[in-house]
Amino acid sequence: MSQSPHIFDVTGDTFDQLVIENSRHKPVLVDFWADWCAPCKALMPMLASITESFGGELLLAKVNCDAEVFLTERFGIRSLPTVVLFKDGQPVDGFAGIQPESAIRAMLEPHVSAAPAEEEADDVQASVTALLDAGQPEQAITLLQQAMAEHTSDPLLLLLARALMDTRQFDDVEAVLNAVQDQDGNKQALAGLRAGLGFARQTAQLPEPQALQQRLQANPADSEALYQLALHDLARGQAEAALNALLHLMQSDRSYGDNAAQRTLLQAFELLGNDHPLSISYRRRLYQLLY
Repeated sequence: MSQSPHIFDVTGDTFDQLVIENSRHKPVLVDFWADWCAPCKALMPMLASITESFGGELLLAKVNCDAEVFLTERFGIRSLPTVVLFKDGQPVDGFAGIQPESAIRAMLEPHVSAAPAEEEADDVQASVTALLDAGQPEQAITLLQQAMAEHTSDPLLLLLARALMDTRQFDDVEAVLNAVQDQDGNKQALAGLRAGLGFARQTAQLPEPQALQQRLQANPADSEALYQLALHDLARGQAEAALNALLHLMQSDRSYGDNAAQRTLLQAFELLGNDHPLSISYRRRLYQLLY
């Protein structure tokens, strides 16, 4: 249950009061979702953000279709997610599936008063970030392609590179990074993405993490398995586990791979960003070990 007064769950018993009656005073967006539906989970934070941006002029009601079969049948819901806008006691608009935030706002504009005048690019960035965080890079790429058909910007290119990396389209990632106009202004972001690309390329050729873990269980001194598992952790976003492993490898076998652990630690700091708490902490521990 959301802490926002503008976002709430509804059931078959409360729907008429919370949706139908409320919609006579202000529009109510109804999100039909289910826990097993990954696109639903990607869409939900976007809908919440849009609702909050209207400052109380729009309400968001959430219907768990697994628990509320009656409501699903009542409104003829055939696919998830489905979003329906109610106004003056009646459904007036809606959509099924993932939509870009700009399209959702365009649908709402004729019905919701005091809609904020936000830049479409900002909408797309927020939508894409939510999709990537929800593990939906293919959906993110679709939204980015739609937006970039009209306007291309460095922030959108950086997000596209991240989405392409998540779908293992490595050659395209490099091309997108090279297309960023302000290379100096985006130096840290580019360095992080290029470091991540390097780790992703390396892990594509390595044994699976489970096999490497089995090797380490059999022989904790297996430097190669420890190093390769750290690369997998970096590519999977498990930075702290990777940094711990690399620091341990420096202590136990510093010469492994021509000092590969130290070089990879420095690349990991670029991936995280120099101001990241893990970068600060582990850089200090690295220097203590070296000097």
